[in-house]
Amino acid sequence: MNSLKTYLLGLICIVTFQKTIAQDVIRTSVPDTIKRWEKKNNLGLDLTQVAFVNWSAGGENALSGILKGSFIRKYTKGRFVWHNELIARYGLNKQDGQEARKTDDAVQLNSTAGFKTDTISNWYYSAKFSFNTQFTNGYAYPNTDLAISKPFAPAYIFLGVGTEYVKKEGEGGFTAYFSPLTFKTTLVLDERLADQGAFGVDKAVYDEAGNLISHGKKTRTEMGILVTNRYKKEIVKNIMLDHRLVLYSDYINNFGNIDVDWQLQLDMIVNAHVRANVSTNVIYDDDIKSKEDVDGVQVTRGPKVQLKQILGIGLTYEF
Repeated sequence: MNSLKTYLLGLICIVTFQKTIAQDVIRTSVPDTIKRWEKKNNLGLDLTQVAFVNWSAGGENALSGILKGSFIRKYTKGRFVWHNELIARYGLNKQDGQEARKTDDAVQLNSTAGFKTDTISNWYYSAKFSFNTQFTNGYAYPNTDLAISKPFAPAYIFLGVGTEYVKKEGEGGFTAYFSPLTFKTTLVLDERLADQGAFGVDKAVYDEAGNLISHGKKTRTEMGILVTNRYKKEIVKNIMLDHRLVLYSDYINNFGNIDVDWQLQLDMIVNAHVRANVSTNVIYDDDIKSKEDVDGVQVTRGPKVQLKQILGIGLTYEF
């Protein structure tokens, strides 16, 4: 009986010890895993209003707003870094006597996985994925009968491998990425736009009588060189500069002809929740044909430099 009591007491001690060890492992391992993930969320709303009452110089009442969000997730383990960023923006403008018109519309997902060459180097072997599209239809105003763009028409996917130089400076820093092998896929998942050959896809084929032989293709894949650069720095107190540049050239079609996407933004911090910002976006892609409304008729022109500039003051919330 005594030996049985001793055995049971020893068994209880062993189980208790193992439970304590397991709890200690959980306490140490879970926080360690959590620490490897960094996150940053930012929501903002910019508003602009113009109102007139008996204004002798004339004018139209107007209200515009842009809702935007930025969500960052970064995983670090040793020399491996996986950086993910989701950016979303949507803006509308409403003037007296007009329907609400879109001023901004973007969904961007960027993901980069990199492995540092050594512990002290700033160079990484990297793989990069990015996806861009929009939320709603786009129009060549005032024509709102035929959309010139739609969600996933277009959408752009970049996937490639290369090398990246990263140098951190406080909240910002400098990054430069070079990929000699990047696949670019253009999606136009709308039959009417695909039949037109919009955004560079092969257009529909018709016979001499105008009868449809085959619909336009909804995808186009290219292979080429991708170069990206980002520079973010507080240039003066409470004014942050954010510069992003993307250059792409296809090996097969017109090699040397470069697609450009350049974004430049100044964030002026008033306090923790109020900011003013000025942003500029310049795009050139010879696969994107411009469209204009001429006397109520939608006319397709050649490729042009696209420019968008936004000045906003609004609220922001980080969490």
